[in-house]
Amino acid sequence: MNDELAAQNNPVLNIVIFLLFVAVTMVIVFRASRNNSSAADYYAGGRSFSGPQNGTAIAGDYLSAASFLGICGAIAVNGYDGFLYSLGFLVAWIVALLLVAELMRNTAKFTMADVLSFRLRQRPVRMAAALSTLAVSFFYLLAQMAGAGGLVSLLLGVDAKLGQSIVIAVVGALMIVYVLIGGMKGTTWVQIIKAILLIIGAFIMTVWVLGKFGFDFSAMLEAGVESAGGDISILAPGKQYGANPVDFISLGLALVLGTAGLPHVLMRFYTVPTAKEARKSVVWAIALIGIFYLFTLVLGFGALALVGPETILASPGGVNSAAPLLALQLGGSLLMGIISAVAFATILAVVAGLTITAAASFAHDIYGSVIKKGKADPAAEVRVGRYTVIGIGAVAILGGIGAQGQNVAFLVALAFAVAASANLPTILYSLFWKGFTTRGAVGGMYTGLISALVLIFFSPVFSGKETSVFGAGVDFHWFPLNNPGIVSIPLGFLAGWLFSVLDKRSEDPELAAEMEVRSLTGHGAEKAVAH
Repeated sequence: MNDELAAQNNPVLNIVIFLLFVAVTMVIVFRASRNNSSAADYYAGGRSFSGPQNGTAIAGDYLSAASFLGICGAIAVNGYDGFLYSLGFLVAWIVALLLVAELMRNTAKFTMADVLSFRLRQRPVRMAAALSTLAVSFFYLLAQMAGAGGLVSLLLGVDAKLGQSIVIAVVGALMIVYVLIGGMKGTTWVQIIKAILLIIGAFIMTVWVLGKFGFDFSAMLEAGVESAGGDISILAPGKQYGANPVDFISLGLALVLGTAGLPHVLMRFYTVPTAKEARKSVVWAIALIGIFYLFTLVLGFGALALVGPETILASPGGVNSAAPLLALQLGGSLLMGIISAVAFATILAVVAGLTITAAASFAHDIYGSVIKKGKADPAAEVRVGRYTVIGIGAVAILGGIGAQGQNVAFLVALAFAVAASANLPTILYSLFWKGFTTRGAVGGMYTGLISALVLIFFSPVFSGKETSVFGAGVDFHWFPLNNPGIVSIPLGFLAGWLFSVLDKRSEDPELAAEMEVRSLTGHGAEKAVAH
C-alpha cells in the first residue's frame, strides 16, 4: 500500500466496524437457531423460506469473496480478461435454471446425493457424491479463507505471513461457531442480510466512482489506461489469456457448467416448500447477481483508474485488495471499514453455507446412508454433522494458510471445474437418461473428480510459478493449463456414458419412472420430505 493510502487507513476504526458486523450477525444466528429441532430444520431451514427470500440467500451464497474481491481485483489488474469471470459466473445461472433447479428440488431431500441415488444403488452412489461434495467445498473454502486473510490483513495493516495466518485461523473459528449454532436457518438469514448489504454497498461505490468521472464511463477507461502506464491492451481481450487461449476456453467451460453442479448452491433449493418457489428463487438470484456483476465492471476499472495496479499488487492481500482500496480512496477509512466489513460478512456467510453443505453430505450420505445403512437416528446424524463442521473448519484453516496470495476468483474457478467434472454429468444423466446405471454414476463421478484433482495438482497452480502454491522454486507440473475443465469435464460425461453402456445390470424401471414423474411434476416430493 502506498504511503498516502496507508496514512488514510485507520485499523482501529476498521476493527470496530468489523466487530460490530460480527456481533449483529451472531445475534441473528442465535435467534434463528431457537427453532432447530429436527434434521430438516438444521440442514434445510425447515423448508420455510419463500422464493424471493431464498433467491436473495442464493445470491448471498453465490456472491462470495471471488465475486467481490477477486473479480474487482482481476479487472483492475488484467482489464477486459478479468471481466470474463463475471460473464462466466452469470451465464452459468441460465444453465442451472433451465436444467436442474426445479427438477432437483422436486426429487431430493437434503443433499445432492439424494437425487443421484434415487433410482440407483444407494451406498456406492452416495459415497461418490459425498466425496465429490467434500472436494468442491474444500476448493471453495480455500478461496474464501484466502480472501478473508488478505482482507482483514489489509484492514489491520498486517503484511507478515504469520499475521495473515492468525487472521485466517480466527475466521475459521468464527465460521465453526456460526454453523454449529445456527444451522441452515441461521446461515440463510445471514446470507440474505449480507446480500442486501453487499449490493447496496457496491451500488453506492459504483455511483461514487462514476461521479468522479462525470458519469462518463469512457473517461474512466481513459484514466485506467493512463494508470496502467498507457497500456491500451488492458481494454482488449488477451492480456491474461492471449498467450494461451485454450486456458481461457477451459476456464469458461468450468465457470458456465460448474454452477449447476455446486452442492452448496443446489442445497439451497431444498429450503423452499414448492417447485414454484424454487423457480422464483433462481429468477430472483439471477436478477440480483446480474445487477451486482454490472457493478463489478465499474468498480474494477474504477480501482484501475483511481488506485492503480502496482499499488493493488503491493498491498496486503494483493490482487484481492482492489475493492477495499478503492473504498479507501473514495471515502477514507470509514467507507473502507464499512465495505470491508460487508465483504467479511460475505466471506463468513459463504463459508458457513459451504461448511453446512459438506457436513450434511458427510453426516447424511456417508454416516446415515453408508455406515448406518439408512437406519441412523436423525439426532445422531445431526450430531455427527456438528462434529464434521469442526473437522472441516480445521482443514479449511490449514488450506487457507497455504493459499495466501492467490486470486480468490481463480481459486473458485477450480471448485467450479471439479463440480462440472464430477457432479454435473451424473446429475444430468440421472434426470434425463433412463439407461443410466449405478456403475455409470460411480464411474463418471470418480473419473471426473480424480481427473480434475490430478490435473490441478500437476498444473502451474501448485508449482512452477511465483504465484503457485509451492512457489517457483518447486516445479513438478506437466499439465500446461491453469484450469482442467476442458479435459476433465468431457472425461466425466464420457465415463458416465461408457460405464452405463458396458453395465449389464439394469436398474429398476419403476424407480426410473417414479423419478421422472416426481422431477417433472413435484408429485410425491412432500411425502419424501416427511420421511
